[in-house]
Amino acid sequence: MTQRVQKLLSNELANSGRVIAFLLCAFMLGCSAPEKEPTPTVTVEVDPAQKGPVEQTVSAEGVVFPQQQAILSPKITSTIKQFLVQRGSRVKKGQVLAVLENADLSAAAQQSKGEFEQAEAGYTTTTVASLPQEIQKAELDAAAAKAAFDAQQKVYDSRKELFDQGAVPRRDLDAAQVALAQARTQFEVAQRQLADLQRVGQKQSYKSAEGQLTAAKGKYLGATAQLSYSEIRSPIDGVVTDRPQYAGELATANVPLLTVMDTSTLVVKAHVAQSEAAALKVGNAAQIEVAGAPDPVAAKVTLVSPALDPGSTTVEVWVQSSKPTAALRPGMTTQLLITARSAKDALTVPASAVFKNDDGSEYVVVATPDNHAAIKTVQIGIRGKERVQVTSGLSVGEKVITSGGYALPDKTQVKIETPPATEKDSASPSQKSPAPAEKD
Repeated sequence: MTQRVQKLLSNELANSGRVIAFLLCAFMLGCSAPEKEPTPTVTVEVDPAQKGPVEQTVSAEGVVFPQQQAILSPKITSTIKQFLVQRGSRVKKGQVLAVLENADLSAAAQQSKGEFEQAEAGYTTTTVASLPQEIQKAELDAAAAKAAFDAQQKVYDSRKELFDQGAVPRRDLDAAQVALAQARTQFEVAQRQLADLQRVGQKQSYKSAEGQLTAAKGKYLGATAQLSYSEIRSPIDGVVTDRPQYAGELATANVPLLTVMDTSTLVVKAHVAQSEAAALKVGNAAQIEVAGAPDPVAAKVTLVSPALDPGSTTVEVWVQSSKPTAALRPGMTTQLLITARSAKDALTVPASAVFKNDDGSEYVVVATPDNHAAIKTVQIGIRGKERVQVTSGLSVGEKVITSGGYALPDKTQVKIETPPATEKDSASPSQKSPAPAEKD
């Protein structure tokens, strides 16, 4: 019995030892430090910030227009007598391009010219011959009446003196008095006639003659103008681009007969978005890209509309070329490339390396010398198509991450990878076409 109890106690102690050993081992394993996870490394591509030129450009589609254009329409309806130019003819300002039938207008002009010359002669006669003669006659009549009045006054004075002395009868004095009154009346009438002729007659005669001359001149000028309408003249230097009718057809008043364009200077009109037009101003350099032409045409901005187009809410911009090529023609559609701003020695980075924060600020991610990412807030100036200007927040030579930098946390370990070479650069001699095999 004692041995059995001892054996049971011995087994119980052995089991307890194993449990304690197991618990001790589990405790030691549970309290040991966890394994450290490896730090991730992000592969990126970089481009150093460098000095160089940068341009902010605006591209748009536009339509070519001539600087000057004249659509010539006759002012009268008449048959076309002759065309003096063809489509494509170069013409000068004032040159006759077409002539309409004008026999009736020519006759009316000749008649008006004769009436004008007749009125002009009448005016000359009135102002130089007729009226001065009438005034001269009136002056002579007034002088004769005054002389007769003076003579009769002397006769009356003499007879009155004799009558007072009793040398002549009363009837002789009365006869002399009557004759004196008549002479006085004639003298006063002659003076009034002269005064009226000098004061009113001269003015009215001149006015009447001048009115007749003016009316005749106006009629003559009107007939001459009507005759001139039968000759269609060019108001500008240019090229005839349209001539829809032929000689012998009826030209209708106010219906286009010829079109003349000055193609020495062409204007491309384009509509640009408000945000892009805000950077444009008159004088900006531009290029006009013509389909099929090897080189673009140099031009400059001549107009940035101060108001928006109500239909498209865009800004109309004119680009002018003073030396257009033969390939640039009115009516065609072209592509414009306008330089809004430029700098020759600016600190630039690739446009793909600039990102925006939620608050609108901009930043770049730089690879530090110890191969870690560093986020830097920057100020952007001129925005080019490929590169943008950094005005603050970055230094020359800093390696800006161009690929793999989006949403990259600060201080992330990075591995800089060299961009793959192009096929042309990477082609090895072994990759070239093998030489043809020699024949046996």
